[in-house]
Amino acid sequence: MAEIDRNARIYVAGHLGLVGGAIVRALKKSGFKNLVLRPRAELDLMCRNSVDRFFHSERPDYVYLAAARVGGIYANNSFPAEFLYQNLTIQNHVIDAAYKHGVQKFAFLGSSCIYPKFADQPISEDSLLTGTLEPTNEAYAVAKIAGIKLCEAYHRQYRFNAISVMPTNLYGPGDNFDLETSHVVPALIRKAHEAKIADAPGFSVWGSGEPLRELLHVDDLAEACLFLMDNYDDPELINVGCGEDMSIRTLAETVADVVGFKGELKYDSSRPDGTPRKVLDVGRLFGLGWKPRIALRDGLEQTYEWYVSNGGALAAE
Repeated sequence: MAEIDRNARIYVAGHLGLVGGAIVRALKKSGFKNLVLRPRAELDLMCRNSVDRFFHSERPDYVYLAAARVGGIYANNSFPAEFLYQNLTIQNHVIDAAYKHGVQKFAFLGSSCIYPKFADQPISEDSLLTGTLEPTNEAYAVAKIAGIKLCEAYHRQYRFNAISVMPTNLYGPGDNFDLETSHVVPALIRKAHEAKIADAPGFSVWGSGEPLRELLHVDDLAEACLFLMDNYDDPELINVGCGEDMSIRTLAETVADVVGFKGELKYDSSRPDGTPRKVLDVGRLFGLGWKPRIALRDGLEQTYEWYVSNGGALAAE
């Protein structure tokens, strides 16, 4: 497969979010200049007519769908209706409009939460729909599974070149550090930082600390997305990760060390653990010749520096 023309028109949906922002950075770094970007105030992806008008007028050649309603365990568990309805609506509108308006290739960004709660580890792409989902994020997972299946259906019925990219747990600059809606890494960074600033004796970590998680820097995901747009045309979903995991306890201790917090970590077992273990089988991706480059410690240090330089220190005062 030939590399994408650097003058191609590329639409990144969700460019102000964690994943979309990283994809934009990667595209610019790779020499793409003809990017089509619209904030929510200018393009409401929940409105079918607005999406159709946008694709009709802008005619992007390639699309990365990174726009989604996202959040951690608390947000997913508290607002299942919004997570299911809004994600279904956004992806249905964008996928259909992209096909109808002649997009050459489409990348749908999903999540590793699509896989069963007790899937065999590491989790292969073939594990999809082989068991019960984790209840705390079931709504989001169901929406993403529907997006994967819609891309597969459009590929099979219309030969629409749509691929589905399933990243593992992500972190990095631009993440959401709100303690009510964030994922595990930004939540730990904020808690450790605020405890350090306040000279607190310790801070609370959700759950037992025993679950195992795989973590990938969002800039590595972005590089993988560009790589797959050039090198992957299979309608079957493909995992993106590093293939290694660690316990939440080890992660929390590493974050505390990066932040410089010396106090106690208190594990709150009254809070949900979520899936016991989640590490992806990345053999399909690695077999194509791509591997991540950012070590976890380096990525955590970079993310913490971004958090402090973007108001983290002020938020803790």
